[in-house]
Amino acid sequence: MKRTTLSLFAGAAALAAVTGFAAVSAPGDTGAETAEPAARLPVERTSLLCPAPSASDLAETTYTSFTPVTEGAEEKGTATLTAAADGAGAEAGKGGEDAGSGKDGEDAKDGEESKDGKDGKDGKPVLRPGAPGTPVTGTASGADAPALTGTAEGSHAPGWTVQQTTEVAAGTGRGLLGLNCTAPDTEFWFPGASTASGRTDYVHLTNPDDSAAVVDIELYGKDGVLKSTVGEGVTVPPGGGESLLLSTLTDVEQTDVTVHVNVRSGRLGAAVQALDDKTGGDWLTAAADPAGELVVPGIPADATAVRLMLFTPGGSDADLKVRLASPSGAITPAGHETVHVKAGMTTGVDLGEVTRGEAGSLVLTPTSGSVPVVAAVRVVRGEGGEQESAFIPASDPVGARATAAENRAKGTTLSVTAPDRTAKVEVTASAGTEGGTTATKTFTIEGGTTQNVEVPVPAGLKGTYALTVETVSGGPVYAARTLTGEDEDVASFTVQPLPDDRGTVSVPKAEQNLSVLQQPPA
Repeated sequence: MKRTTLSLFAGAAALAAVTGFAAVSAPGDTGAETAEPAARLPVERTSLLCPAPSASDLAETTYTSFTPVTEGAEEKGTATLTAAADGAGAEAGKGGEDAGSGKDGEDAKDGEESKDGKDGKDGKPVLRPGAPGTPVTGTASGADAPALTGTAEGSHAPGWTVQQTTEVAAGTGRGLLGLNCTAPDTEFWFPGASTASGRTDYVHLTNPDDSAAVVDIELYGKDGVLKSTVGEGVTVPPGGGESLLLSTLTDVEQTDVTVHVNVRSGRLGAAVQALDDKTGGDWLTAAADPAGELVVPGIPADATAVRLMLFTPGGSDADLKVRLASPSGAITPAGHETVHVKAGMTTGVDLGEVTRGEAGSLVLTPTSGSVPVVAAVRVVRGEGGEQESAFIPASDPVGARATAAENRAKGTTLSVTAPDRTAKVEVTASAGTEGGTTATKTFTIEGGTTQNVEVPVPAGLKGTYALTVETVSGGPVYAARTLTGEDEDVASFTVQPLPDDRGTVSVPKAEQNLSVLQQPPA
């Protein structure tokens, strides 16, 4: 048998062993007579990474893990969150009285957090998520809470979501900071960062693998690249993390900075923690990949200031139409009908109180030829000394399904946008972390509008719950969840977009053509 034939056959056999599906056919054989549409099957394994939550001793962090019930998923599965092996925090699981019932020296059982202050060290789990359909929480206190690496397999993997929410009572970055822990990747864009006086921004990098990762961090301001050699070839240790202060990567102060994280080897989770002396802080998560058309969903109705930041990584300028999808339809903000983005330079535009008391999402489209752009907004709520800020990056659509964990009976707002065509969505509230039964509602979102929908709340709710959004028809749709603090006198809040949870994968139907094994006559 020829070497090329052996290689092809062996490769197909390996694919079948991993996924259970493979196609073996002769070179040039299109398979037109037997080809069938690819099936959507639940993923069997997934990973999530959470950055170290805070450097404040006053920080109180809650982790909420949730996996929606997925038809066709395996019956059994496992999931764990474990402390990353770095100096960002030496201890985890300091839940005190609210922690689970794990005993000292023992791993926490499913759905529990251990009281042992040493949990998270030596590979011990910080939190073991519960069964699909039921959210589970864990807590950590102070500046010692570490970055986390997590893996889910089997029934726990499809659509696994972990929300990290931190409340900081005072100081720089006070308020509510939240993010959805992210899957590892090799490239990230963060428009909306800053090196200006009064801002303290860190880029957090978390490595899930057992080999070191090497990364370059590039900064772009209003006049282009901010030169620095410090961000080149940063090494992130195996299973560990690093946090770098942006102002140490350059000596140039800039109000609007785009951070580009490019992984040379390995893969990482990345997020920017943006802390402001006057308006608190929040996490800036990675924007959707550069594209000609973008949607920034879920700007709070009571926003007192909105600043749009854009960057185009290519060699061409971009001209974009700016529209606000409101409850009554698309609106063009007065004085900001279009925005010009110079190639390789970060552009910032103040939109003021653009939502004017109504739900809204920004829709950015090219005025002529499409040029890839990344975008995010900084949102401020409140007045005077009671202001707080948060960030919303341009997002991918909900797709088939998306989830936001850690929702409360009060203080949760779900915003859904259909920028083009009318869409129907189904919103499901899970059981509560401590009790309650699921509830579901269906909503129709008219094309060109954004609606703050009346979210279902589990009957008999105790604790917090998860919200899952599914596209039923039409679309595409975009969604974001706003979570506000429990103190009504303070404008603390955080916003998380809801992109597709990638809980299923397209798998071609298996076919076999044994002609590949036949050899031509000698």
